[in-house]
Amino acid sequence: PTLEPGAALSFSTYYFARIYTYQAPWTVFGLAWSQRTEAHSRFRLAIGSFIEEYTNKIQLIQRNSETNALEKIGEFNHPYPATKIMFSPAKDTEHDSLATTGDYLRIWKVAPDGTVDDVPALLNNNSKSEYCAPLTSFDWNETDPNMIGTSSIDTTCTIWDRERGVATTQLIAHDKEVYDIAFAQGKNVFASVGADGCGDARICATAPCPTYSSLSLCSSFLKLFM
Repeated sequence: PTLEPGAALSFSTYYFARIYTYQAPWTVFGLAWSQRTEAHSRFRLAIGSFIEEYTNKIQLIQRNSETNALEKIGEFNHPYPATKIMFSPAKDTEHDSLATTGDYLRIWKVAPDGTVDDVPALLNNNSKSEYCAPLTSFDWNETDPNMIGTSSIDTTCTIWDRERGVATTQLIAHDKEVYDIAFAQGKNVFASVGADGCGDARICATAPCPTYSSLSLCSSFLKLFM
């Protein structure tokens, strides 16, 4: 907006004057911001499709500084709709990384130009079985980007070692499906919620292969485990 000299620019005027719109070719189910600080990665997002078919899509979109519009810079197939999408919180690695959940936890390498490796790292804690319990969500630990926690419909939460591609801890977090998981600050606490109407906070007791203990406080609406 144009301002007279000395005029104040309100919060609402400043931000609502800069709304960008991108029209995806399908229903958008999830999205995530890149955490990188380099100029080529700023204003970069990943969005995921909701298509009622096996093959879904993840697109990378970014603001074009010349046209001042959001444009697609990359796209790849994803099995089933991604239940959650996150960029790595690490800002000093050679390449950016993008994680998704659905049937499995997958980690994709993202090049500076937005191209993505066709073959992601697939983290599977039960490779001997043909069945996999779908993952509902995950969280990427900001303190230790090598640590990712996932939640599943099989009542469990799993803590993963990203570099080794293995699960360091898996615990039964709820009596029914687990809907979401989130780390607190640091590496030792995460919370989860599930279909049993419970809220769960777990305290990590040891490292590098953490174990978790819990204490419950129950009410008619919420159970809290610490």
